Amino acid sequence: MKVVKFGGSSMANAAQIKKVCDIVLSDSERRIMVVSAPGKRDENDTKVTDMLIDLASAVISKEEYNEKLEAVVERYASIARDFNLGEEIVDTVRNDLHSRIDKRPEDDAKFMDLMKAAGEDNSAKIIAAYLQSIGVDAKYINPRDAGLLLSDEFGNARVLPESYENLKALKNETSLICFPGFFGYSTNGEVVTFSRGGSDITGSVLAAGVDAEVYENFTDVDFVFAANPKVVKNPKAIPFFTYEEMRELSYAGFNVLHEETLEPVYRKGIKVNIRNTNNPTAPGTFIVPDDGNPEYAPIRPVVGVAADKGFMTIHVEKYMMNREIGIGRKILQTLEEEGVSYEHTPSGIDSISVIVKKENCPDDKLARITDKLYDELGCDKVFVENDLAILMMVGRGMTKKVGVAKDAAVALADANVNLRMINQGSSEVSIMFGINEKDAEKGVVALYNKFFLNRE
Repeated sequence: MKVVKFGGSSMANAAQIKKVCDIVLSDSERRIMVVSAPGKRDENDTKVTDMLIDLASAVISKEEYNEKLEAVVERYASIARDFNLGEEIVDTVRNDLHSRIDKRPEDDAKFMDLMKAAGEDNSAKIIAAYLQSIGVDAKYINPRDAGLLLSDEFGNARVLPESYENLKALKNETSLICFPGFFGYSTNGEVVTFSRGGSDITGSVLAAGVDAEVYENFTDVDFVFAANPKVVKNPKAIPFFTYEEMRELSYAGFNVLHEETLEPVYRKGIKVNIRNTNNPTAPGTFIVPDDGNPEYAPIRPVVGVAADKGFMTIHVEKYMMNREIGIGRKILQTLEEEGVSYEHTPSGIDSISVIVKKENCPDDKLARITDKLYDELGCDKVFVENDLAILMMVGRGMTKKVGVAKDAAVALADANVNLRMINQGSSEVSIMFGINEKDAEKGVVALYNKFFLNRE
């Protein structure tokens, strides 16, 4: 049994959706399809999710919104017309949007999630209607009916453990299941979404719930590449990554998968296959367990290079810090109390540096954290560095190759990229370089050229 997820570019119009359905119908093991909201039809177009956010914002601001609502309806109507589905499904979409607005919750975050979820929900309904029109036994299933329960963290939900037991029942469905991605329901019955791009997570959760053999994630590229093609010209295609390698790269800016996608399938050992809707015969890239299978032995020391911007470093100094039991925990607890997660914590004998996403630590939180570090923990010095980029070099092969860190440091120095910090993960699968944001792309190019050009 395979669970198959399709992204927004695969759902953009009727021609793309026909490709999607042909792909699903070409393999009888593809029993559950997870769909996104329609994406851009061309570079000047607008994604339906962005249209829904604009619509919800107009409702919240008490502006005239009917024109925006009808623009969303028209996106689905154009697909329905191309499939000759009639007006009934268009009315279903229009009534659904009006219903969401009519039962608007007072909390704006809850309402925004309710509206955003309409993109995927109506995509699944349209696809089920099309498949039924060509004689396929297809069925739209709402996440609530399937038991997909999420935490009540609106806009950034996580799946609740009981969901997996609930979703097992889908294995017994004989129809082809059309399942909307991106959202589920809280235990109170409210619509809650994952963070943006979360349809990837839905597919992974479903694959784990039904113990799928493979989770296929169809997008618009033939493979995952060793570096961002927008930064590096013609980067090498990578046939496979391990979960850990892909997780490290996703965290550092690889935009192929949502960074939270792999957890559900990782725990079940389910392979992920990233493939191209527009070229379905390409084998794509596999993400696999690191279980010693010789088929997936490392090809080269480094498998990928990525960079992400928008970080800041909170440097904390205290004389004799290494002799103070619990000081590290207390520093991190100070961030926890302000709801700030950390990324890395390089340390010295009398200092620790805590790297955080700048967007997660606005000025008011930073001021309170700083005050606590001085007043409650008696730190000698606290200062912040902004404009930090995280440059990640990832690969299991680094553990068996001497001199990788030296080669990387020399390559960055030759490219005039200043290193502000270095941190190697305990598994030795990744090396993190802290560099200036302005050097992020230059750093990626330098490392890619060093480890991939003229190396097979």
